[in-house]
Amino acid sequence: MRKLISTFAAFLVFASASVPALGAEKLYIYTENFPPYNMSSTGRAFEHNGDGIDGLCTEMVKAVLEASGLDYVIKLRNWDYGYNRALNKKNHGIFCTTYTENRAPQFKWVGPLTSNLWTIFAPAGSDLKIDELQDTKNMVYAGYRGDVMTEYLLERGYEVSQMESDDLNPKRLELGQVDLWIADRLAGPYFASQQNVEGLVPVYSFNNTELFLAMNLETPDEVVDKLNEGLKTIKNNGLYEAIETKYGL
Repeated sequence: MRKLISTFAAFLVFASASVPALGAEKLYIYTENFPPYNMSSTGRAFEHNGDGIDGLCTEMVKAVLEASGLDYVIKLRNWDYGYNRALNKKNHGIFCTTYTENRAPQFKWVGPLTSNLWTIFAPAGSDLKIDELQDTKNMVYAGYRGDVMTEYLLERGYEVSQMESDDLNPKRLELGQVDLWIADRLAGPYFASQQNVEGLVPVYSFNNTELFLAMNLETPDEVVDKLNEGLKTIKNNGLYEAIETKYGL
């Protein structure tokens, strides 16, 4: 009988060791260069870990992950790459992702982390007046592939000249290659300054949207719950507000 009990106990130890505990699997979190929300702190196009990634959303997500106690790595890639990884691979996620009705069933959501205000920019010196989005129906926008603002315009029949990222769009607007540029209220001026483009005119703003960390559907609910609990923690301890204040919100 003692031998049987010892054998059974050894089996339980082996079995428990072979089954990962909740959250033991590493989370792979992706983002893009979209300053000041997410950006490389070294000026590189890609970053392989969180030490080289900064920004409003990045600081929020790092704080949430630390509060959750989960193991993770953050990488900076282009949007399409990160989005497709989050869409198709368990325990993968992407931030900051705009929550939409179309995207809602495709992910499990952590947030909201912050919000952005969609803003249409015209070239420096423009006296363009826009009362509603429809006023721009015959104009060409600058946008980038996979971006929710670009998709919004395309779905409604607007013409959007798309790039792989938003980096060069302020310069394209300045050079007259497009008529307008749709961007975020904070990110737009930042991108423009990076390209030494000055004086772009915000002519119309609409659709204040919420930004989230979107996790793959196969990510365990317990993990997503831990992440959302982590967000509550940083809101309660004042860290969330401190990060927003740092970025002028």
